[in-house]
Amino acid sequence: MNGVLVGLDVGTTSAKAVATTADGKVLGAGRAPLTWHRSDFGVEIDAQQLVDASISALGMALENSGARDVIGLGVASMGESSVLLDSSGRPVAPVIAWHDVRDLDELEELDRQIGQKTFITETGLPFRTQWSLTKHRWQTRRDPRVAAATTRLGVAEWVVRSLGGEEVSEQSLASRTGWLKLHERAWWDEALAWSGLASQALPPLVGAGSPTGRVTRAEAPSALLGATLTVAGHDHQTAAVGAEATQVGTVLDSCGTAEALVRTIDPGLDRHAIAILAEAGITTGWHAEPGRWCLLGGTQGGLALRRVLALLGLDTGDIPRLDASPTAPTELVMGGVDDDTLTIAGVAEGAGPPELWHAALKAVTARSKRINAAMSEVAGPHARFVVTGGWAASTALMATKEEAFGPLELVGTPEAGARGAARFAGVAAGIHESVHESTRNVHDTRGGDSA
Repeated sequence: MNGVLVGLDVGTTSAKAVATTADGKVLGAGRAPLTWHRSDFGVEIDAQQLVDASISALGMALENSGARDVIGLGVASMGESSVLLDSSGRPVAPVIAWHDVRDLDELEELDRQIGQKTFITETGLPFRTQWSLTKHRWQTRRDPRVAAATTRLGVAEWVVRSLGGEEVSEQSLASRTGWLKLHERAWWDEALAWSGLASQALPPLVGAGSPTGRVTRAEAPSALLGATLTVAGHDHQTAAVGAEATQVGTVLDSCGTAEALVRTIDPGLDRHAIAILAEAGITTGWHAEPGRWCLLGGTQGGLALRRVLALLGLDTGDIPRLDASPTAPTELVMGGVDDDTLTIAGVAEGAGPPELWHAALKAVTARSKRINAAMSEVAGPHARFVVTGGWAASTALMATKEEAFGPLELVGTPEAGARGAARFAGVAAGIHESVHESTRNVHDTRGGDSA
């Protein structure tokens, strides 16, 4: 089997990999879980586990595909989380989860010392705990091991380096750090100095699909050895590429652990529009796709739904039964989707697990609907609404979304993020000029009450 491309998406809960033909047909897929732990300070993971899970998922995808000749590997990942390396390339500290909120004090200091408005208009990011710079300031003040750090990488950049690639900073991941000036596409010296990170610690900026060396790591599956490597960017944006959802007027709803609504636009929004979007919780940043910007409104909808399942003593295997269970009329309402604490109100006679589940589905959808409305104020109403991610398997959630957004297009191929990463691998390997060459239709359309 010749000319195989492989894509890897290192997300919050697992690493997902697909092997594809040059024209995008998925040959095999693999997945390996990631286990975060709660320390005295917050949610963390060992950097080596990210690599081990990636190698495991890649091996599974290649075994399932039967591929023996891989020419390119693209790696996408969650954003914001930092891997800090010493001069010999070893991680010096745990990787802090993007949703960890240990840096609340640092956020207040950022407001006092740089200013909320300045931060938003320079970076395109809402003012909240999520971005790399406040977590880095937290680390430099509380973890003496960080003093030995000489290089900072994002998760996908770390995995590429660990497989044998060069150290780079990909632009869509850089846009999630708080260190990149949006309009200039350049590092922001004032923010770097404030956070305690030397500018020399950040490798050169590149676009997704730029060749960054070849796979040389002995522990990698043998079929990968010699394959061209590339950082494919932030996973939600790479998923938009994999789902063929980067056209004007298209919204991608990436329904994973972190749900995100993604719209691809041309660069050049003014600072006033950026501030309006940030007020609604929407980031404006560089897209993984070259020469484009991305509007991205993220929620913790997937995490909230997992918490509800845990509260009910259930897991994802119980979702089909919950989806299909009849519900009694109820005033049950859930709040706090994007907070550490969910709230439940209106618990009356007859309320049970199905009622709570459907209240949760309505709550996460209402949050997404507010984000979509704010995006539409700037970018115009959506013409297509494309849904991908693990939560798309919930028929009840899809029916709730369809009521809110109109007809849905469900991605009919596994792992859109990994599939998009494989397309960037094709660009890096020189077999495609762009990620839009030789693609296959990956959608099923749902309209009316078919969901």
